[in-house]
Amino acid sequence: MQMRNIVIGVTALGMVSVASSAFAETWRFGLEETEGSVQYSYAEEFKKMIEEKSDGDITVKLLPYGSWGSSYSALYDAIQNGAIQIGFGSGFLGGTVPESQLMSLNFVMPNDQLQTAKILNSDAFLKSDPWQQSYRERDLVPLGALPEGYQVWTANKEIRTPQDMQGLQIRVMDNSLLRKTYQAYGAAPITIAYGELYSALQQGQAEGNIQPVFAHENMGFYEVQDYMIFADQSQFIANLIGNLDWYEGLSDEQRQMLDSTLDEMVQKGHDIQTQFNSERLDTIKEKSDINVIKLNDEERAKFRELAKPVRQVYVDMAGERGKQSLDILLEQIKQAQGNQGS
Repeated sequence: MQMRNIVIGVTALGMVSVASSAFAETWRFGLEETEGSVQYSYAEEFKKMIEEKSDGDITVKLLPYGSWGSSYSALYDAIQNGAIQIGFGSGFLGGTVPESQLMSLNFVMPNDQLQTAKILNSDAFLKSDPWQQSYRERDLVPLGALPEGYQVWTANKEIRTPQDMQGLQIRVMDNSLLRKTYQAYGAAPITIAYGELYSALQQGQAEGNIQPVFAHENMGFYEVQDYMIFADQSQFIANLIGNLDWYEGLSDEQRQMLDSTLDEMVQKGHDIQTQFNSERLDTIKEKSDINVIKLNDEERAKFRELAKPVRQVYVDMAGERGKQSLDILLEQIKQAQGNQGS
């Protein structure tokens, strides 16, 4: 009898193991950046939280830059067709979701970077119908936003005014709105693959560059440039996107788990980028003699004035949903700054 009970117990345990493995899932998380980046650290924290909350029923597999293909469009295509369930899309995403270029507009977001993160992840903006439908029509769903710090210019000459930027061959992402923005500043924007950018700067094929501080350090771009210019014109914002069919196929429990994790990641993401950019700037200063310039309010105002008409360029490119999304964003910024002042 005792042996029979042992056999029954082992059999039952085996059935439980089979059942557990049958319900186990893997979420493939595609990143636009390499290990040692803000996106990677964010994804590591996201992975830890999801795997803990699901008691191991969900495994999150991180796929950094290069592991999913050689172009960003390959990443977005993989998310659209469901080969990758979740991932980041930034400036290059404009070719897939034109409305997403909203994140590339200069002199729009609040100076307070945490406030920017909260607004972009708020239900009022993120869950708004025009923003959601912009992605859902492309078999995607917007899940959140990760501001990764201010975009910083580098060049081999001092830049304090739009006149200083005249004709500068500055590398921008393959994003039509960014090209229009830097053309408005007087530059001659060019697009070069991220993995080829260091050699392009080194060989003079590009004369300037735009990245968050951590990326300048992580990829060594500061080694082949003489000046870093902080204009605080825009933050680098990565949209967190998911495959629409995958998202709609989640159970209520999984959806709640994902939502609660993403809510927690707003502050965590801000803390990650703040630490990364602060520490990496210190590293750049220690390892090089690069000249760091921070534009004053008067200098920034000249660039801001040139950037304003680009909002209409965005509306012309993105259409009515783009205009509605911009209006919602501006209203949320206005409300947040009003509440901050009261």
